Amino acid sequence: MGEAASLWTVFTASFLGATLLPGGSEVVLFGVLKLNPDVVWAAILVATAGNTLGGLTSYLIGRVLPEPALDPGTRRARWQLKARAFAQKHGSPAMLLAWMPLIGDPLCVAAGWLRLHWLPVTLFMALGKAARYVVIAAGAV
Repeated sequence: MGEAASLWTVFTASFLGATLLPGGSEVVLFGVLKLNPDVVWAAILVATAGNTLGGLTSYLIGRVLPEPALDPGTRRARWQLKARAFAQKHGSPAMLLAWMPLIGDPLCVAAGWLRLHWLPVTLFMALGKAARYVVIAAGAV
């Protein structure tokens, strides 16, 4: 498989692995780097881009979910509104964990549902995912 085809394979596996579909982009990246060790930084970049775009797809799914109707007169609704405001203000760094199995996809959906701002979400998500791919690449080359 040529370098371009290998990078497209990494991108596709990374994108699909970050959506609600099951997938193992780590194995694909590791295999591509074993076959083409000279594309390590390109493969990390492509894997990070694909996985981040996949995570943003889950974020968009959360964005289209309706917000719950809250009656601000109740104690429970006031607590929920405070919790949501806190999450909207400080929740984006949690996206550093968007790469984690089992919790990463729901975390991305929750970020969208909570209406967290897309830019910090994207930056923290990409940073966490890139760090994971750097570790995998270090083991492959």
